[in-house]
Amino acid sequence: MAVSVLALLASAAGRASAQTSEGLRVVPLVRDEQVWVSFTLNDGFTDEVRAAIQSGLKTTFTYATELRLDVPGWVDRTMGTSTATSSVEYDNLTRRYTLTRTIDGKVVDTRTAEDERAVRLWLTVLQRLPLFRTTMLEGNREYYVIVRATARPSNGSILWPFSSGTSAQAKFTFIK
Repeated sequence: MAVSVLALLASAAGRASAQTSEGLRVVPLVRDEQVWVSFTLNDGFTDEVRAAIQSGLKTTFTYATELRLDVPGWVDRTMGTSTATSSVEYDNLTRRYTLTRTIDGKVVDTRTAEDERAVRLWLTVLQRLPLFRTTMLEGNREYYVIVRATARPSNGSILWPFSSGTSAQAKFTFIK
């Protein structure tokens, strides 16, 4: 019994701290039988990240996403998980960036760019990704999406200001 109470308190504390993150903004949207998730990482493109990219080192931002059912007074249930990555590799000879985005290991978009601003947006702003199907959701229930952002390569806080990453969450009600 005491272990269950401690687990519940630890879970609630983790969720409360995730909500206060100002570095990562998460916005879920339910439409067309999908849960579309957008997220923006405000402080991820640091001078150290820029230097790593300019050196030709492949840099990947990973966004691990969980969809959870809010269960009052009990442990919340994970309904699904998804991982989105945004990668960039700079070619010093052509002075072009190769950008790649994957969702759950499948490449969904690849393009090239010459502008560093496009690279910054590619790595830190992901809009309307269809990460979860609504067929697994119960109507008129509270859900939330948790996103954890990390970067590779990682040398502690040298390339990433959050050392182990940052996380945030956003709640929504699925009305059916």
